[in-house]
Amino acid sequence: MAMCVGVWILLLALHIQAGSGQMVQMDPSKSGFVGSQVELRCIFINSNPPVKISQVTWQKFLNGTKQNVAIANPALGVSVLSPFKERVRFKQAAVGHRTPPLEDTTIVFSNLRLSDEAAYICEYTTFPAGNRENMVNLTVYARPVTRMTLTSPTIVARAPKRKTTVASCVSANGKPPSVIKWDTRLKGEATFQETRNANGTVTVRSNYVVTPSRETHKQKLTCIVTYRNERITDSVVLNVQYEPEVKIEGFDGNWYLNRQDVQLTCRADANPPVTIYQWKLLNGSLPSNVEIKNNSLFFKGPVTYDLAGTYVCDATNGIGTRTGIVEVNITEKPMPQGPPGGVIGILGGVVAIGLIIGVAVTVFMVHRRQQKTRTETDNDLIAVAAVADSCVTQAPEKPESPTRTDLPPAHKPAPPPPKKKNSDMKGHLTSDDIQNCGRRPEELLNPAEYVSYHRVCNMEHFPESQPTQAYPPVTFLPQNPYTQHPSNEPMYSNTGYPAPGPRGPFTFPKEQSV
Repeated sequence: MAMCVGVWILLLALHIQAGSGQMVQMDPSKSGFVGSQVELRCIFINSNPPVKISQVTWQKFLNGTKQNVAIANPALGVSVLSPFKERVRFKQAAVGHRTPPLEDTTIVFSNLRLSDEAAYICEYTTFPAGNRENMVNLTVYARPVTRMTLTSPTIVARAPKRKTTVASCVSANGKPPSVIKWDTRLKGEATFQETRNANGTVTVRSNYVVTPSRETHKQKLTCIVTYRNERITDSVVLNVQYEPEVKIEGFDGNWYLNRQDVQLTCRADANPPVTIYQWKLLNGSLPSNVEIKNNSLFFKGPVTYDLAGTYVCDATNGIGTRTGIVEVNITEKPMPQGPPGGVIGILGGVVAIGLIIGVAVTVFMVHRRQQKTRTETDNDLIAVAAVADSCVTQAPEKPESPTRTDLPPAHKPAPPPPKKKNSDMKGHLTSDDIQNCGRRPEELLNPAEYVSYHRVCNMEHFPESQPTQAYPPVTFLPQNPYTQHPSNEPMYSNTGYPAPGPRGPFTFPKEQSV
């Protein structure tokens, strides 16, 4: 029985010591910039019935070592230890009084230093519950100091050309380190360097390197520094000194005899500006009628051949001397002035388009003509072939001659040679004679056609006593004098032909044409 009572008392003591809902509330982390102010919250959640708070202690925990910062005691009051004495205070003023309420012991850090970065513990000592504590991590940032500078107030472009550092951008003592970029139209390159300082900050440096020249003068160069969520920019304008860039104006290529009011001007682009201009004429001296004023040559009176030559202008500034040259030619008469370049361009375009259209039309017409010629030739050939077939079809058949005993088709005798008659004159026929056969005599237009008509179509008007010449047979007359019989009858008959009687005049079929 006594053992059970002892166990019960021990459990009750442990329950009282553990408390009922006692805890210390703090933020898990806080941050601030060097020189700024930050609050570290610490609130004690008491039990019901509440326990007695004996003391509250703030400690700095760094690298495994604890260091007291501030102490609040109901009987002794508040104590802030060095080196925090001037920079740390309790937020609630009542904490400094005797027997104050200590449930809220938030402290305020002022004028933060990089060395203040650490973990801070807020510890409550209670009775009979014992100690309760919690911890917050404090991060201290260092805003960098950004500056951009020119390596030299004036940058000199000299020959030979060399790369030179013209500007530097520095983001010093930043925590965390910054990021540097450049914004410019200059063609150059950037170099970067980081240096870690003893206090934990980082210094970032970037140099911009270009080749100084006349084109880099008055160019803007901007450095962009990005630190956390902040964007810092700084710009400079380059001041590049360079030798004069010289050219001579005034000669338009049309200086002719007796022209008035001509002049030459020496133009120089230089930094610093040109202080001395010197004129001279190669292989001679300047004409006597020339007047030099500042950077110009004025030629008095009319233009003569004496003005011709090579003119030289030397321009000098603090960096060096450069030269401009122009060759002056004198003509007897004015040069013809052509139309403006824009008009010439338009006319050239119109002429080009016209040529293209002309070539296209020519190619099209030639193609059409070739097609038409081929079509007409084909039509003529078809017509000639049709006339020839018609003449062959309409030619009269010759009477069959007496045959001898039937022979096999392989031994058919050759046809007898034709007799020389007036009909042989047909060898002299022309296409016009054949066409006249199809017309009536009254339709003939002239005596020549009439005679031809009687020669061909009425052979009896010509006596047979006239000598005839042998001509090859007309191609459109029947070539086979033998009549083709049906296949069921013999080719030749044993019955002889009666003696041929007198033949009438031969007449060609009408309306035949070749």
